[in-house]
Amino acid sequence: MLENLSRSGSICKERKELTFRVQMILCQSGAGYRIHEIQAGSHRGNLSVMGLQIHLVYDPQGWCCVSIITFVWLYNTLFVPKLILYPHYEEEHIPAALIVLYYLVSLCCVTSLVRASIADPGQLPQNPELSYSERQHWETCNKCNKLRPKRSHHCSRCGHCVRKMDHHCPWINNCVGEDNHWLFLLLCFYTEFLSFLTLVFNFCQYYYLQPLTKVKEELFVFRHELAMLRISTLMGIVMFGGMFGLFYGQLSNVLADTTTIERMSSCFDETLKPSKPWQQTFSEVFGTRWKILWFIPFRQRQPLRVSYNLANHV
Repeated sequence: MLENLSRSGSICKERKELTFRVQMILCQSGAGYRIHEIQAGSHRGNLSVMGLQIHLVYDPQGWCCVSIITFVWLYNTLFVPKLILYPHYEEEHIPAALIVLYYLVSLCCVTSLVRASIADPGQLPQNPELSYSERQHWETCNKCNKLRPKRSHHCSRCGHCVRKMDHHCPWINNCVGEDNHWLFLLLCFYTEFLSFLTLVFNFCQYYYLQPLTKVKEELFVFRHELAMLRISTLMGIVMFGGMFGLFYGQLSNVLADTTTIERMSSCFDETLKPSKPWQQTFSEVFGTRWKILWFIPFRQRQPLRVSYNLANHV
């Protein structure tokens, strides 16, 4: 009996230490999805849904942070048009373009949030095929013992290395790396924009717009309009103020062609790296030289092919 218990305990211990793969295909209503990689030693997994690769991180704290951001977005997206935009539009106080603008910015904001949360930040392959010249610019991680390009970093929370990792963000429950940094920048931008519009509309509701004459007082939202708009204003101030410093720091890093980890560790010498124009650094992050496409979160990013001297070991 004791021998069987000790044997089962050793087997469980080995299973926790080993990396395993789960191949599973489930079909539901004609749509199949596949869990093609789960690592027991880490808190992440890759899920393929109808050909779309989804990067998942098992972190309850991150899920809580994403839920808070989603609640703030949902609250303002529902109640600001309901209490301010639609009533004033019906009484011809504001044009319809303001409603379209608010919903468009809100859509771009939530799209950036979802895609930044589920996108692969730049995970390295298991066994990369490298030529001798390429291997000169790679190094071995001292935590996972995998080959990685320079300026990569090992995320202790996700349990793997990420190319050009900036930081691990709990608010998107994912790392910010080479492949999803542009989505994180768009999330910061559209969150700032949406918070700004929310504050402006809340201010105009009481200090600029004409009073409403056709308000349905029997509805709950209009009977508690003041309290609900105060909550919206508080959320807007917190989001705008908190995101402003983060967005400014991210823009400074992109302009300096560095990352948050490199800036905090002071391992990046400003005098040794080649100088780049700001158009080049932003084009490398967003994957295109067309500036109008930098603001579109619905597209697919393709890495720019730049020379090694300009790529700065990325």
